[in-house]
This record gives sequence, structure tokens and C-alpha cells, in this order.
Amino acid sequence: MAKIVSIHSYRGGTGKSNLTANLAALTALEGKRVAVVDTDIQSPGIHMPFGLSEERVKFALNHFIWGECPVEEAAYDVTTVLGRPGGPIYLVPSSIKVSDIGRILKEGYDVRLLNDGFQALIEKLQLDYLFIDTHPGVNEETLLSIAISDALVLILRPDQQDFQGTAVTVELAKKLDVPQMMLVVNKALPSMNFDELRAKVEKIYDVPVAAILPLTTELVQLASAGLISLIQPDLEASREMRKVSARILA
Repeated sequence: MAKIVSIHSYRGGTGKSNLTANLAALTALEGKRVAVVDTDIQSPGIHMPFGLSEERVKFALNHFIWGECPVEEAAYDVTTVLGRPGGPIYLVPSSIKVSDIGRILKEGYDVRLLNDGFQALIEKLQLDYLFIDTHPGVNEETLLSIAISDALVLILRPDQQDFQGTAVTVELAKKLDVPQMMLVVNKALPSMNFDELRAKVEKIYDVPVAAILPLTTELVQLASAGLISLIQPDLEASREMRKVSARILA
């Protein structure tokens, strides 16, 4: 039975898509069959670290939502990004075409179709893990993703607005009885005391902090053009990502 993992943040710019991509890749390297769905339809971006070019994308998640293709036809094999043996990894991107994004913003969509798509992907691709890169904030899509998740990873920055917004999502997740929930603090300044930061965050939310990712020049220079945990596995950020992956696999 596949495990559904949602990665969510209350605000944009937290590094959510990058974390999702790295966690999915690390899971596939353990020999698992993995797929990633970009449900951040209004501002898609997870195709970047996977190196999936626009020219290769005939169908995206948008086209499944509009009834123009089965969801598995919008799933692209990106296993080569791993660079070494592992399980297969597939990506269902959202369209980056302005016209498609505009249509979604104008017409909206039935989020219940997403659940149908998730279940079809699990069955058709015989998945062990399905990772969902959610849209930031709290909306109908977020509630669906959280409700069907076996694990929820909430990513936040050490910022007061992030702290306040994340509290809303944590409360929702607790009410929905998500089986596993963990926090990841991203973009923490290296000068910060990480032990104190971890204790502070866990006290606020009563949820375990799975990792604290430091802000590093290597991550900034990579600029989402690859998977940092595979390119530079000895970085502290990469080691912390492996801790999160281990919790998900456990």
C-alpha cells in the first residue's frame, strides 16, 4: 500500500518544492517506486530541480483536471536525475504556460479530481510513495492533501509570519488526525543556535522538528537547477534532508 506524503508551507518562498524534490529522490534511491505531483498549479516550479524541460511536456496535471488525458499520461520518468541505481521516479508537473495558469485562475477546478488522480497514479505506476508538492496557504486543495496524507511535512522559515501561519496548518492537521507530522525549518542563519531554535519550534507546535536546514551559498548558487542532496551529499543541508527521508521511510 502506497504512502502519501504532502509537503506544505503556509507561505511561498520557503523552499517547499526543492525539499519535496530532494525527499522524493532520496526515497527512490532506497529502491522505492516514487511519484511526485506538483499541485501548486498557480505557481509551478518543481520541474526545475528535476530538469524536466517544457519541450518534453505534452500533458500536465492541468490537462488531467480538464479531462484531456489520463493522469498517467502526464507522468514523466525522471529517474536519470538520480545518477545511480534506485527505484523509478515519476513527475506529474503543472503547466508553466501562461494561458494554462490563467485558465486555472479564471475557471478554478474540482479539487476532488486530484484525489482520483492520486489513486490512479498509485495503481497505474504501482507506487510505494506518492509525494505531493502543495500550494502554499490554506485552501480546499490543501485540506484535501492533508486529509489523505499518511505523512505531512511542514516547512517554515525562522520568521514570525511563518510561525503564525504554520500554527493554523498544524491545528488543521491535528483535527484531521494525520498519522505522521513533522516540521522542517529552512533557511536558518548559520549563526543561530540550532538547538535553541529546535526547542522553541517544538514547544510552539508540539510537533517534532525533523530537520533544520541552514542557509548556505551552495543552495543559493544552485538556484533550483538540481538536487542538492545528490550533488553535494556532504553538506549539512543534505545530511538534514536525509534525516527527514529516514523518518518518512520508517
